Amino acid sequence: MSKIDDIIAAMRRNPADVRFQDVAKVCDAFFGEPRQRGTSHRVYKTPWRGDPRVNIQKSRDGAAKTYQVRQVLKAIDKLGAKET
Repeated sequence: MSKIDDIIAAMRRNPADVRFQDVAKVCDAFFGEPRQRGTSHRVYKTPWRGDPRVNIQKSRDGAAKTYQVRQVLKAIDKLGAKET
């Protein structure tokens, strides 16, 4: 999972400059297959109540949206807190 860890580190350093495909790899690794795929959006199910999804979207230049990268990082942190 070293490649995933490298992508997450890059996401934390600069969430404004992350490729959509990299964020999708991270989400696939942490949340499994997306509920929705094939459009500009991918929607992933999360194991908690409230807002139980992570939504990522590709921008016109192939990058992930910055606010969505931050949401993915927050969800990963929440998963880590839940595991401990």
